[in-house]
Amino acid sequence: MTDTAALVPTANEDSLPRRMSDFATFGEALDYAALGARGLNFHDPRGNLTRVYPYRELRDDALAMARRIIAHGIAPGERIALVAETGPEFAALFCGAIYAGAWPVPLPLPTSFGGKDNYIEQLSVQLGSSDPRMLLYPAEIAEMASAAAARNGCESAPWEHFALQPAPDCALPAQDGEDICYLQYSSGSTRFPHGVAVTHAALLNNLAGHGHGMLLEQQDRCVSWLPWYHDMGLVGCLLSPIANQVSADYLKTEDFARRPLAWLDLISRNRGTTLSYSPTFGYDICARRISSQSHVADRFDLSRWRVAGNGADMIRPDVMQGFVNAFADAGFKAAAFLPSYGLAEATLAVTVMPPGEGIRVELVEEERLSGSPRDLSRPARYRAIVNCGKPVRDMAVEIRGEHGTALADHHIGKVWCTGPSVMHSYFRDPESTAAALVDNWLDTGDMGYVVDGYLFIVGRAKDMIIINGKNHWPQDIEWAVEQLPGFHQGDIAAFSVEADNGEEVPAVLVHCRVSDPEERRKLHDQISDKVRSITGMNCVIELVPPRTLPRTSSGKLSRAKARNLYLSGEIQPYRLAA
Repeated sequence: MTDTAALVPTANEDSLPRRMSDFATFGEALDYAALGARGLNFHDPRGNLTRVYPYRELRDDALAMARRIIAHGIAPGERIALVAETGPEFAALFCGAIYAGAWPVPLPLPTSFGGKDNYIEQLSVQLGSSDPRMLLYPAEIAEMASAAAARNGCESAPWEHFALQPAPDCALPAQDGEDICYLQYSSGSTRFPHGVAVTHAALLNNLAGHGHGMLLEQQDRCVSWLPWYHDMGLVGCLLSPIANQVSADYLKTEDFARRPLAWLDLISRNRGTTLSYSPTFGYDICARRISSQSHVADRFDLSRWRVAGNGADMIRPDVMQGFVNAFADAGFKAAAFLPSYGLAEATLAVTVMPPGEGIRVELVEEERLSGSPRDLSRPARYRAIVNCGKPVRDMAVEIRGEHGTALADHHIGKVWCTGPSVMHSYFRDPESTAAALVDNWLDTGDMGYVVDGYLFIVGRAKDMIIINGKNHWPQDIEWAVEQLPGFHQGDIAAFSVEADNGEEVPAVLVHCRVSDPEERRKLHDQISDKVRSITGMNCVIELVPPRTLPRTSSGKLSRAKARNLYLSGEIQPYRLAA
């Protein structure tokens, strides 16, 4: 039995000269990282170190896994689906599949799918899309994983069992940068999943852009709780540390959910400078766990947190300010915030804020966002739009109007990007690929504008609610309701539905924690008034039980899924007293 108290984490500094992902394949990147002293480090729910995993050990295990994969008869280009639990087993299997020329497909854990049946269904859909030769998973979810594999006629096994298979010596297949490295399912991939095919060259180009964009330093160390089945966790916090030779410390995502402040404890114990990313809600939940009477300086030391990345969702400046207010006494600096923008179809990063510039916002009039003339009878309303930084190295960004023409600075339109890290294709989906990729430019599906080379994201084009020719952004409605007492981020979902008269109207679902019938009616009317002040019309307001609104695998509110569940009757609102 290992004495965990005697464990020493992998080094921050290393005599091995750092190379910023300048390799032909990811296998070459791991080969190089294995020559140094850095590596991965895994921690328990309280942030205590339980496993030290130097890159040389990861490489040895990955090569053994590659030999097992080849001995199993899995050929280059065939897929291996892997349930992405944060730990050395998944890391070795993922890298081993790459060495073997197979395409690893990271798939989610059951934590965010609302029960056994929903998880089996989600896994089945993604297995059907990726068509893997086999599914490997942690033994504790064997019943669900094997049921999903059986639905698709796919071989499956716990990874502990696969690790006992023979690993005879064999030649590894030759690979080059244009070969597919892995398939990535975006966080919203549920009913109609899109497997993003990423080449070695695309991956390494984006990882180089990531490293250069953050101005990596010798003492930098990554700390992460992000799931490895999501692009920000997998690419930004596992593959980037390997290819850029950075040591990393991990909490499991479910452990962060139970004890979010363990993330900050882990950062506090880091003797180097910290790189750590989170969606907005991660910062929000930490700030909420600290009372105003807490002496944060007695528990935390966040003075060496150099890059506090923020991405994967719309960035909320009010939430980020709340985090600064809560943890400034512990040494956290607002300038550490590093807003960014990216998506799986671009491998990960599209834009990154230059380190040290922090969060910068522009106040934008509602009429400019909605595209409608100013109503001079009403006071002007504004939304704070966050600056998401400049394109990473080799990436270009363009804002286009309805007819595909490029727009000047300050004009809102569709965000397009191009560069070597844009995806190869959607796996076995040429129609969707052709719709998303036009002359090597990627239609991101997001709306935004550019000012002096900086990108500002306004929202998802498909989420926009269009009523009587006027655009309403759902987050504007959601944020307005969140200003009422007792609501948190993620408690409200806004979308459009068809009314009885056939016209589209906004619908707003709101988590309700009030049980008294009269208080519920008052809350409903209060929300209705608030939403009417934003939209100028009566809307469908539904109070729903707490934890009803669905989230994606990365923790984002899924408006599309909420709408589908509501229309199908699977989300049952509370009945209100007359």
